[in-house]
Amino acid sequence: MISTQFLMTALVVVLAPGTGVLYTLALGLGQGARAAIWAALGCTLGILPHLTAATLGLAAVLHSSAVLFQIVKILGVLYLLYLAWQALRAGGALSITSVAKPQARLRIAQRGALINILNPKLSIFFLALLPPFLSGDPASATLEMGAMGAVFMALTFVVFVLYGVFAAQARQFVLGSETVVTWLNRGFAAIFAGLATRLALERA
Repeated sequence: MISTQFLMTALVVVLAPGTGVLYTLALGLGQGARAAIWAALGCTLGILPHLTAATLGLAAVLHSSAVLFQIVKILGVLYLLYLAWQALRAGGALSITSVAKPQARLRIAQRGALINILNPKLSIFFLALLPPFLSGDPASATLEMGAMGAVFMALTFVVFVLYGVFAAQARQFVLGSETVVTWLNRGFAAIFAGLATRLALERA
């Protein structure tokens, strides 16, 4: 049974702004609610490999292997810098414009999934988050972690959709000025670059 304490902890974690939230907000502002929903779906699916790794104990291998950790981290840093460029570049995939340019839904979801897949800290995070809420019965530990993981993913999707829909609703109010649009793009690019820098400084 999922405890109330776990639900509250998971909700606080999901509500905290991170790379996935930033990506969903950017798509909501730039492309509208449907794009934001696909972004939220992609970010949610990107959690699945890390939850699986944590459940199977593979996160401990990643944590103990400095080389593997560095490889995944470097790929994650490069991808975040790529997203920063896409936000800053005119016509980029994350560039916010007053006239939305439709993007392939699966491509939006794919980018969102990669954001989480290429974050090596995520599997270690789940390895630390889930065990304290286990019942203590080894026979049911895997099932319990799977259930908590499913709840965490559901919360992630719902919260991210709400963020994205809010951004889509705000679109008409903030995109009337080219100056605002320019600074929004610069702001998103700077935040993605900052997240890349933070990830680059992470240690296994």
